[in-house]
Amino acid sequence: MASNHIFKILFVNQGKVYEVYARKVSHGALFGFVEIEELVFGERSSVVLDPGEERLKSEFAGVKRSYLPLQSVIRIDEVRKQGVSKIVALEGANVAQFPISLLPPSATDPGPKKS
Repeated sequence: MASNHIFKILFVNQGKVYEVYARKVSHGALFGFVEIEELVFGERSSVVLDPGEERLKSEFAGVKRSYLPLQSVIRIDEVRKQGVSKIVALEGANVAQFPISLLPPSATDPGPKKS
C-alpha cells in the first residue's frame, strides 16, 4: 500500500519553481532539509513528449535521493494521481528571501552586543 503514495513537491531553485513527484518524502537525516526519493516522471510510451519534463528527467538522471533546504520548499501534497513535472519562472525573482535560523534562541545567549 505504501508504494501507491505519490507526493507532489513544489520548491524554489535558482529563481524557478520546480514541481516534481516522488514516492518517498521525509525530514531526512540532515537537519533543516527535506529528503525526497524515487522521483516519478511520465511514461515513455506516450507519443507527445513534454520538453519541460524531459529537462527535469535529464537534470535528475542518476539521482537516488535529493535534499531540499527547508526554506526552499513551498508545499508538499500527497496526491492520488501523478501530474506532469515542470519548471516555472518565479514571479518577482529579483527579490531574495532573507535567511532565517531554524534554531530557537538560546536562554544563555544574550543576543547581539549593543555599542
